[in-house]
Amino acid sequence: MPQAEQVYLVGGPVRDGLLGIEAHDKDWVVIGATPEQMLSEGYLQVGRDFPVFLHPKTKEEYALARTERKQGHGYQGFVCFTSPDVTLEEDLQRRDFTINAMALSQNGLLVDPYQGQQDLNNRILRHVSNAFSEDPLRVLRGARFLARFYHLGFKVADETLALMTQLAVTGELKYLSAERVWRETERALTEANPAQYFITLQQTQALDALMPELTTGSQLSHKTLDLINISFPEQYQSLCRWGLLLKHLDEAQINQLCDRLKAPIQYKQFALLVQANFKTLVAPQLQDADSCLQLIEKSGVFKQGGLFDVLLSLLQEQPLISNQATRLKQAWLEISEQLKTITAQKFQAQGLKGIEIGQAIKATRLTLVQQWLVDINQ
Repeated sequence: MPQAEQVYLVGGPVRDGLLGIEAHDKDWVVIGATPEQMLSEGYLQVGRDFPVFLHPKTKEEYALARTERKQGHGYQGFVCFTSPDVTLEEDLQRRDFTINAMALSQNGLLVDPYQGQQDLNNRILRHVSNAFSEDPLRVLRGARFLARFYHLGFKVADETLALMTQLAVTGELKYLSAERVWRETERALTEANPAQYFITLQQTQALDALMPELTTGSQLSHKTLDLINISFPEQYQSLCRWGLLLKHLDEAQINQLCDRLKAPIQYKQFALLVQANFKTLVAPQLQDADSCLQLIEKSGVFKQGGLFDVLLSLLQEQPLISNQATRLKQAWLEISEQLKTITAQKFQAQGLKGIEIGQAIKATRLTLVQQWLVDINQ
């Protein structure tokens, strides 16, 4: 184990500790050590581009102190330099925001060379140095951190917002991989205030470069932004919010955006499902039986791994129907269970074959849905 005074807790865990938030992961930086020393003490090297090691017992990450130099475009256009001579202050200087550039020694001493604690107390997201503008991913990270901490009163410093805008308008964002953009976006969708992610990207002109479909017309209306700030079941959180964000786009725009970002297929499928069926979902009594049956079929009620449960979770906090959401959700569940009982075997027993069976199933299901609509309108 490296000497205690050479090992520091860094970044997010220090920030969250000062905010009174429980940190789930711990990141450590080691000063004055070499890769050979770390390996000799049983650490497992996992970093390909720079020396990061796993502790032999805790499996927490320990990184050797390093500096970075810009060489090329994009997030990966950096050359890392590590040496026992790199100081803690030099390592912290390469970080994005002052609130992430603090360290805590193992005896509890806070090291804060860039006034991160002051910015934390003042609820400011501020860049550490002008090297911030060398990494286009920091535009997305800044927007995501604001989405996380906005409810605590945080805002982005004006000079930092200017650097983020500069990165967007100079074209650096085009060097970000689709996977990187999606990863930050998906994480932002799980934050406390995801609307701020998209608002900040719009303010800095990054949305025009990365998701132009969301900048046309009133796609980011106050109503839409309020909807995506709603909390949903944790396992559906990002999926629900993505579907609501895209529900005003047309089918071609949804396909185009999801394909460009290389979003997982489930996200595209759900966005298309919400776009086509949202009005039916929240007000089935205003729709015909065909539309209601289409919602049930398209959401995969009759298949394994469908999206029906995810779709129903959108009902729980819709402002327009909040007083009847539980009843409406139960009604959808009841009709879906009834429809599942209509199977081919019944019609085979009646002597029907092939296409006749499919037609009979469809007609019986429609009749059932028509009666259901009568019942829920009473």
